Parts: sequence; structure tokens; C-alpha cells
Amino acid sequence: MSTNPLDTDAGSELFSNYDAELKLCQADLNQKLDEIPELTGEQRKQAIRHAERAVDEAKELLDSMNLERSKTPTSQRNKINARFRDQQSDIDALSRKLKSLSSDRRALFGDRYTDDDGDQPADIQLQQRQQLLSGTERLDRSSQRLKESQRIANETEEIGAGTLADLVQQRETIEHTRGNLLQSEGFVDRSVQTLRGMSRRMATNRIITIAIITVLVLLIIGVIYSKFR
Repeated sequence: MSTNPLDTDAGSELFSNYDAELKLCQADLNQKLDEIPELTGEQRKQAIRHAERAVDEAKELLDSMNLERSKTPTSQRNKINARFRDQQSDIDALSRKLKSLSSDRRALFGDRYTDDDGDQPADIQLQQRQQLLSGTERLDRSSQRLKESQRIANETEEIGAGTLADLVQQRETIEHTRGNLLQSEGFVDRSVQTLRGMSRRMATNRIITIAIITVLVLLIIGVIYSKFR
């Protein structure tokens, strides 16, 4: 029947939850189908109704898994698809087995079974009641799954809002840091300009000092020359 359990990295967490739930449903359905051949009459009809509801539930789980696998990243979709096909094949086989057991009218109705058409209205009413009960239960299960999906969507929305708030805060931090960097660059530019001005003044002072020394040297030479003339 089923293959190895679904790897945790093979798909979304929700798909894995559906897969685990479907395995439990399959085990329950297998047990019901194994019990049906031993029953007759009203007990057999009741067991078949229970099995039909289990099949409906399994098909609903398959529908949910099919929806989830379409949201799975492409890199993980091969494992998801293989697992889905295996589960679908198992459920189809169980459904065919149930249909075969349901078609055994003599075992279903016991000694009351005949080929006359007199029993057909009762059979139709029974089938309609079964369909109505099955439809009601499917609606209830669908409502529960819808509520669960809504809860997950709300949680996802809250996580997204929190992430957006974090991103806004990080953006403000980056802008503040950028402003500090621009201000620091302004300080550096002014410091460079100040250093350049000091360097020019030092060069000018050096030239003036050399000129003064040269003039003094020339004066001293002139005085000495005038004395020995």
C-alpha cells in the first residue's frame, strides 16, 4: 500500500500533516473493509456506511494535499508528486474494494434479498439517506479545514506584519547611519582644508624666514666689507 513516510524536507508542513492524517484514515478504512465480509444484514449496511464516510474523508484529504502540492517549490515537487500518486492509488484501490463489497446484495440484505423490484424504493431511500449524511459530514469537515486554513492565513499575516515592521526599523537605522557617515565626511573635508591652509602658512613662513636670514647675512657681509675697505 503506502510507501516510506514523507520526508520532512519534501514539502510544506501542511502537506505533511495531511499525509499523516490520510495514513490514519487509510488504516481505519482497511480495518473496516476487513470486517465487512464477516457481517450480514443491518450490521453489514452500517459497516459499509462507515467505510463510505471514511472514503469520503480520505478523498477530501487527497484534495487538500493536491492543493498544497501546487504551492510547493519546484525543487521539492518531485517527492511531493510521487507521494501524492501513491496515496491516490491506495485510496482508489480501497474505494474499488468497498464498491465490490457494497455490490454483494445477498450478503447485504441476507435472506430478504430477491430480484423483485419491490425493494428498489427502500434501497433508493436508504441510498439517499446515506448520501445526505455523507454530504453533511463532508460539509462539517470542510468547514473545519476552512477554519484551520483561515487560522494559518492569519498567523502568516501576523508574521508578515512583524517582518515588515522590522524592515522599516532597519531602514530607519540604515538612513540614520548614512546621515552620520555624510556628517563625518563633512568633518573630514573641513579638516583636510584646515591642514592644507596650515601647510601653506608654514611654507610662507619658511620663505619669509629664509629671506630674513639672507638679508641679515648680506648686511653682515656688507658691514665686514666696509670695515676692511
